[in-house]
Amino acid sequence: MKILAIETSCDETAISYIEAKNNNIKVLGNALLSQVKIHEKYGGVFPMIAKREHCKTLIPLLEKVLKEAKEIKINPPKLFEEKSFRRVKKILEKEPELLARIIPFLKKYSKPKIDYIAVTYGPGLEPALWVGINFAKVLSLVWNIPLIPVNHMEGHIFSAFLEKKGKDNLNFKISNLKFPILALLISGGHTELVLVSAKGGPASPWKYEIIGETRDDAVGEAFDKVGRMLNLKYPGGPEISRLAENARASKFTGTGIKLPRPMINSETLDFSYAGLKTAVLYLIKKLPKLSSNLKTEIALEFENSATDTLIAKTKKALVEIKAKALVIGGGVSANIHIRREFKKMTAKEFPSVKLHIPKQSLTTDNALMIALAGYLKIIKNKNKVYKNIRAEGNLRLA
Repeated sequence: MKILAIETSCDETAISYIEAKNNNIKVLGNALLSQVKIHEKYGGVFPMIAKREHCKTLIPLLEKVLKEAKEIKINPPKLFEEKSFRRVKKILEKEPELLARIIPFLKKYSKPKIDYIAVTYGPGLEPALWVGINFAKVLSLVWNIPLIPVNHMEGHIFSAFLEKKGKDNLNFKISNLKFPILALLISGGHTELVLVSAKGGPASPWKYEIIGETRDDAVGEAFDKVGRMLNLKYPGGPEISRLAENARASKFTGTGIKLPRPMINSETLDFSYAGLKTAVLYLIKKLPKLSSNLKTEIALEFENSATDTLIAKTKKALVEIKAKALVIGGGVSANIHIRREFKKMTAKEFPSVKLHIPKQSLTTDNALMIALAGYLKIIKNKNKVYKNIRAEGNLRLA
């Protein structure tokens, strides 16, 4: 089964092309283009700018991926069917720049050997999501290939189950899965603990239940906002991590700054990061000068505080649901300290629980995880036809 996947939920444009069989995944082509440099001067992602950039880059990335897969073939000269053109024009009426790029592409190249097209439909920035969805709809229409809508957060969960086969980054297998699974999803928009169950085993439909979530800011959002308070370059999260890691490596000792661990001892599995962010703001206001040493100390203590809360809530959830596996997914799962602390915690306190963390390249938004989620959705819901796919910016797992 060959699947083309499209991801445009935020500020990364990504396309992946895989061949999947018996839980073995071969990457035929993969491409990703980040917009970080474009949004850097604004200190955050502007949805309409993200949409514009997706419109510019989808066709070049698709060409790159198909060339990588050796599945791009020039059409014999012929006119694009007028009927198809009218329908394509209708689908892309709000994306004229993409329309101007896709028509020459469809005229020039013949249909690749694709069985399904998977596309992210939420959660995310709706203007950005619509670009990917409408792009997928056009390819589906012209090439007569079924569409599979994918929940972006499912993609983050599934990315953790990919295990490398061999030395390259092209061949993977899907881990043997044991339920129930606890997933901790941490990103700029999400901090949630999800119970994943499947009564009929991995091949049956999975059930999701959100058992804990943030009551205000997501952990990734807090990282980036604290980064701005410290005048670090955008995005602030990786910069905070860099300063904190440098401090640990040099055995840095500061002035003894302490930050709160909000809700760490509460009975619920919910999180709160707004208070931690505000505590940093008040601390900075009290300082006569924000020196480089103080920036380092605050970054270190903030990261320790954020991580301590994630660990405490996850431990509580593991005990409550008796999970057999733990998944850490989402952009913040790239954080070195968080990865290290979860590995130490599970090895020491939950040795029977298998820990799944995606490889670093799969922690950010990418299309390989969408392709994988699409594949697992297909084998669980064979022959299901998906119509009227719409962008859902606030889509939830449960």
